[in-house]
Amino acid sequence: MIKDTESIECTEYLKPIMFVGTASDVGKSIITTGFCRIFMQDGYAPAPFKAQNMSLNSYVTSEGLEIGRAQAVQAEAAGISCHTDMNPVLLKPTTDKSSQVILLGKAIGNMSAKDYFKPEGRAQLFAEVKNAFHRLRVKYNPVVMEGAGSISELNLKSRDITNMRMAKEAEAATYLVTDIERGGIFASLYGTIALLDEDERKLIKGIIINKFRGDMGLFDEGKKKIEELCGVPVVGILPYFKDIVIEEEDSVALTQKMTRAVDGKVNIVVILFNRLSNFTDFNRLESDPRVNLFYSNNAAEILKADIVILPGTKNTIEDAIAIKNNGVAKAINEAFKNDKTVIGICGGYQMMGGSIADPHGLESGISQTDGLGLLPVHTILQAEKTTRQCFFTYQNLKDKCTGYEIHMGETLATEARPLNFLPDGQTDGYLFNNKCWGTYMHGILDNPAVINHLLAEYTAIEHTITDYAQYKEEQYDKLAALLREHIDMEYVYKSLKS
Repeated sequence: MIKDTESIECTEYLKPIMFVGTASDVGKSIITTGFCRIFMQDGYAPAPFKAQNMSLNSYVTSEGLEIGRAQAVQAEAAGISCHTDMNPVLLKPTTDKSSQVILLGKAIGNMSAKDYFKPEGRAQLFAEVKNAFHRLRVKYNPVVMEGAGSISELNLKSRDITNMRMAKEAEAATYLVTDIERGGIFASLYGTIALLDEDERKLIKGIIINKFRGDMGLFDEGKKKIEELCGVPVVGILPYFKDIVIEEEDSVALTQKMTRAVDGKVNIVVILFNRLSNFTDFNRLESDPRVNLFYSNNAAEILKADIVILPGTKNTIEDAIAIKNNGVAKAINEAFKNDKTVIGICGGYQMMGGSIADPHGLESGISQTDGLGLLPVHTILQAEKTTRQCFFTYQNLKDKCTGYEIHMGETLATEARPLNFLPDGQTDGYLFNNKCWGTYMHGILDNPAVINHLLAEYTAIEHTITDYAQYKEEQYDKLAALLREHIDMEYVYKSLKS
């Protein structure tokens, strides 16, 4: 549901709103998503904004530029097309010490954390971030902002371009989010606010407590003590929920999804690479009632699956070496020999070939390694990144499919046996047979034709896959309803109008 913002008349201006956290993964992204939907429902024209995001889960805009997947989801909740101004800086970790830096949708190189946080260049980077924000502010009302990690990391504060420095630039009504499941919220809330400067503290308008279990009435005394300690109201206590499905921001969520093979369903294992990227490729498949989808790097569990998927990775060579060393590569080859289905997406596709070369050192200090040898293809990583949204047909089926490409490699086959066919005559991937293929197309498993074709080998159960776009719209509405029920929206709106 994409709207034209120029057709929306909002006579009332709202200040930007920002959701910051006591730590990473406390719920900032999902709350930002919910508020994007609330403001849209209430007749405003919201847009999300996160100055800097660190994630291996990314998306491609209609202009063929790259942003964090979370901001694309938030834009979708707001009913608008995503844009690089919504996430001007994206960091994609390639190793434990370095990341690829994406500025306004384009890769500008790899940097170590030490180099990235050097004072030199931070002013220019912050200028780019501010310009992106102000471009959004002119067009949208309100801008719904998200912080990153904790707002009280004192060692990084002077180089901050994401949290309270950005809140001050935007003069945003700022709400502090914490996760009660982690424990210690009195100390984390009080300490976080106490460590702020006075001008920063004045921007904090309220506190939102996330993932509460049980009777909220039993926390009345706790709420009162938090308000006395912190000097701001607790404007919402959100219950823990599992019945609303919103895409997670990053692979930290996979720790809760690592299950095992079960009887009575088609078991699909996604190989858990060290640098696994774009795990949202499997959300649609995971929701199919015929499927038990799980993530694993355990060879014994992998061999129990009917279908093995090699997903994307931000470091193909090093992950290829890792799975050879931990026995996973042997299990994948054994699954292939046992006539199981083995497919690869992006980096996983590259890994299925004969070799992967990185002559320019783009992802690794290792210049080349052998692949699994399942497909007669070879990959060379290139400096120029391919990022584009695509329409295509899968194999010889007539259904029109959609997906997107994000990769730095060129994969060449010894003979042309494409999997996908694009309208401009280009092709994608390699089809060895129905049980073994590879593709660069992220989102390929969001398409009903592909899912049904993939599962037909293993189940005669027919399932009409619901309209996924409509399904996601329903989830955004459910999230908005939950936030309205448990957050003092009258207070929030008042803070945005004062």
